[in-house]
Amino acid sequence: MTACADLAQFTRPDTAVTAVEQHRGDDRTPASCRVTLRVEDPEDGGAVTVWVYLPEQTWNGRFQGVGGGGFSGGSAGSLEAPLRAGYAAAATDAGHVGPSGTFGLGPDGEPDEAAREDFGHEGVHDMTVTAKAVVAAYYGQEPAYSYWNGCSTGGRQGLMEAQRYPDDYDGVLAGAPVINFPEMQTGQIWGQIVMLQEDNPVPACKFEAALAAAVAACDTVGDGVVDGVIGDPLACDFDLTTLVGTVTPCGTITAEDVAVMQRIHEGPRGTDGRFLWYGLPYGAPYAGLHDVRLDESGQLVGNPFVYDIWWIRYFLTDDPTFDWRTLDYASFEALFDLAVERYGDMMGASDPDLSAFRESGGKLLMWHGLADFGVTVRGTVDYYERVLDEMGPGRTQQFVRLFLAPGVGHCGGGVGAQPVDPFGALVEWVEGGRAPRTLDAATADGATRPICAYPTVARWTGRGDASDGSAYRCVPATRMELRQP
Repeated sequence: MTACADLAQFTRPDTAVTAVEQHRGDDRTPASCRVTLRVEDPEDGGAVTVWVYLPEQTWNGRFQGVGGGGFSGGSAGSLEAPLRAGYAAAATDAGHVGPSGTFGLGPDGEPDEAAREDFGHEGVHDMTVTAKAVVAAYYGQEPAYSYWNGCSTGGRQGLMEAQRYPDDYDGVLAGAPVINFPEMQTGQIWGQIVMLQEDNPVPACKFEAALAAAVAACDTVGDGVVDGVIGDPLACDFDLTTLVGTVTPCGTITAEDVAVMQRIHEGPRGTDGRFLWYGLPYGAPYAGLHDVRLDESGQLVGNPFVYDIWWIRYFLTDDPTFDWRTLDYASFEALFDLAVERYGDMMGASDPDLSAFRESGGKLLMWHGLADFGVTVRGTVDYYERVLDEMGPGRTQQFVRLFLAPGVGHCGGGVGAQPVDPFGALVEWVEGGRAPRTLDAATADGATRPICAYPTVARWTGRGDASDGSAYRCVPATRMELRQP
């Protein structure tokens, strides 16, 4: 094994070591060698920062790449957990500092195509090949297995790896992946556009009443248990019009309010009614994407998610002063089409042809919370269905599994049972050859529940304690038609 200080002399084309730190270890992490590198792309002038953490005495022989979230490519802080577990681990900033989306435009106000490409897919690949080389230089051997671990943007990054660079990882864990990123990111502001155009900003407590009513109406759908969680939201056929006349602390729900909610659940549509993207599933909160606030005059106005504003300003209009309130249905549709045209290949992670990843022996485990407010689970289900169409059901099941977690929010949270260790299930699949049929999950109060592989759902047998996961069986889901024309 090479001395940590000697990694300052590590060389690789277009790569420079910028820092090497011998970390003695503490209560949180074992002793490790921590290396920071800068990797440049001579073709477009882009550059990414790469952090590699190497356990000194506790290495388990494996490598783990860790993803980012939102507009953050990743961070060094995310490497402490895999380091504790014995992994040599790496992350990258994917070409820009911090979580803001302003990197889409350079300091001169012009589009920064290199930074966009690095965020799209190039940065993570550069990180992966560089980090593996550092691992080999330090330990004197290649990692026996390489894994990707990411959620949200990190999930998208993992899918990009499987699709574009199928030999980089033996196993990919992709949680709540922002598949079809340009459609998803542009579509997030749809509800705000609807409220703006209909001149009807719906206050939070009306949305909260609608959420509670949907959960009450569909509580037993899927799992057969009254627990405040919709077991299978894709089979929930809640009639929003029953809410008209409901009295809430912020006023009575009107037919106009319901019309807004219906369009939010329907999802973005073109001016001619054509399908653009999927909407919010029942049981997922409206809060986050559909917030409103009081302006200076005391009137309710829309308050979009800041990520949506960044996306429109710094990637679509290339205008950091663009006012989203100037959008109408037609101009929104135009921006949507522009996003798909400009970024579908660069950032979409939507290619269902995973044949090269399968041939390399890779395994892909995807999971998504069914109460995700920001990244609609329908997009992930749509992708999996397209993989089934492309690869065939039998072949797909050999190397791709999807798990949908009832009542779980974006990458976690929510009232549902949280996945306990999906990464461990992936490692067991890759190294032990045992494909997971369920994921273990637990609630904050200790109740357990299996999360079944799609398209099955966990249903209570009617015998035993409903808070005990052993009282559930995976059964075929009875779901509504997902596909769009």
